[in-house]
Amino acid sequence: MIIDSHAHVMLPTEKQILMMEEAGVDKTILFSTTPHPEKAHDLKSLEKELDILNNILASNTSLSLTYDETAHWIIDNVIKNKFYGLGEFSPASGQVKYLEVVFQASNELGYLPIWVHTFHPLNFEDIKELIQLAKKYPQIPLILGHMGGIHWLDTIKLAKESDNIYLDLSATYTVIAPKIVIKELPERTLFSSDAPYGNPLLLRRMIEISSPDKKVLEQVLGGNVLELLKL
Repeated sequence: MIIDSHAHVMLPTEKQILMMEEAGVDKTILFSTTPHPEKAHDLKSLEKELDILNNILASNTSLSLTYDETAHWIIDNVIKNKFYGLGEFSPASGQVKYLEVVFQASNELGYLPIWVHTFHPLNFEDIKELIQLAKKYPQIPLILGHMGGIHWLDTIKLAKESDNIYLDLSATYTVIAPKIVIKELPERTLFSSDAPYGNPLLLRRMIEISSPDKKVLEQVLGGNVLELLKL
C-alpha cells in the first residue's frame, strides 16, 4: 500500500484526489491547514496565502496551553474523534521547550506520535532540543518533518541515536538526502509530499530512485507509517 504520510487539506477536494490518483497513492494522512496556496492564480494571490503560512511559522499562533488544557484538547479533538497523532507543530526558534507539555500529554494518553516542522525557522540547536525531548519520552514516536531542512545530515546522525525518531522526506533540501537517510534508517523513513507544497508523484519517483531494493521501497512508501500508526 502506498501512503502519503503528510499532506494538507486541499480545495477543492477533487484536486487532491486527482493528485493522489496520478501518483498511485492509496491513502493520504491529511493535516489541517489555514493557508491554501493551491488556490493561488498569480504571484499576488500566492503571496497572500504564504503570508498566512509565514505568520504560523513565526509562531504568531501560541504554544502557551497548560498541561491540563493540552490534555483536554487532545482528548476532545483527537481521541474522541478516533484520530491518532499530533501535529503539525511549528514552533519558532527558541520555543521548542513549550512542546514538552504535548509530550507529557501524549505519554499519558497512549503514546500518540508527534509531528514537528523542522525546516526554517528552526535551527540546529532547536532540533537538538527536540531530540532531547524524544530521549526523555522514549515511548513517543517523534516525526521530524522535512528531516531538518539544511541540517539534514546532522539530523540523520542524531536520529540514529534514538529508536523513536522518524524522518519525513517532504521538502527535502537536496536529492542526495533521501538516498542517504533511506540507506541509514530504512525502517524509520516516511514518504510524504507536503502537498500542495510538494507533489506526491515527484516525491514517490524520487524515493523509487533512492531506494536500494524492493523491500526497502515498500517500507518507505507505506509500510513504516502503517506500523507507526498501528493501521
